[in-house]
Amino acid sequence: MEFLDISTIAGLISGIVFIVVSIMMNGRLGLFFDAPSVMITIGGTFASVLISYPLNKFFNSLKSARLIFQTKEFNTGNVIQRIIDLANIARKEGLLALEEAAQSMEDKFLQKGILLIVDGTDPELVRNILETELAFIEGRHKEVQGFWETVASLGPAWGMIGTLIGLINMLDQLNDPSAIGPAMAVALVTTFYGSIVANFFANPVANKLKIRSSEEVLLKEVMIEGLLSIQAGENPRIIEEKLKAFLSPTLRDTVKENNEGETKAGE
Repeated sequence: MEFLDISTIAGLISGIVFIVVSIMMNGRLGLFFDAPSVMITIGGTFASVLISYPLNKFFNSLKSARLIFQTKEFNTGNVIQRIIDLANIARKEGLLALEEAAQSMEDKFLQKGILLIVDGTDPELVRNILETELAFIEGRHKEVQGFWETVASLGPAWGMIGTLIGLINMLDQLNDPSAIGPAMAVALVTTFYGSIVANFFANPVANKLKIRSSEEVLLKEVMIEGLLSIQAGENPRIIEEKLKAFLSPTLRDTVKENNEGETKAGE
């Protein structure tokens, strides 16, 4: 299930407000809007990134920016509870009974693992298949994160290029003292834009994608350990304690409360 990421919206709005208000308190907002500077900094940055990446990966990575406005529910506690339920089914009815439970699962990774177990696949092979898939998922995530880290590194560099262009233009007008101040201001605006691209957009996008990736990887590691434990015929209680080691103390209590609630409901 996906939700709107409030922290991203709040961060963007508050950042824009802080920048605009601080500018207006000390000067004119119009001084910080310059079309040539935007072309040099933004255009130059993405031109360099386009050179660095194949066209399909460039556009796929660019589209990943929308992910920072969405948040997926990676509830590891709920997944552990689901695995415990599956362990109870396997213990009472056998591994083949898990096939029916797998059909209704939305998570394709967990579904794939269950079907491998039901088919009688060797435990070591199950681990290898699932860990290989997880490694490639993580690799794709890192590739997208690297794209935004590249944008963050090139933004300030193109800001400096714009500054150098502005300084050259300024030196060309030294015979007109009244033009030196505006030309210098335009030269510095490109550095400002480069810093904004890196520190207000690209780096935050990369960091948020890293957090989302680590959450998903943790979730799938829990699934792998849980599925292999079910295949090994371990006691559901032992499986629960093993998987809770992946969680923080607060989340461990949540799993415990869920179990107690279900026990009382069963009574």
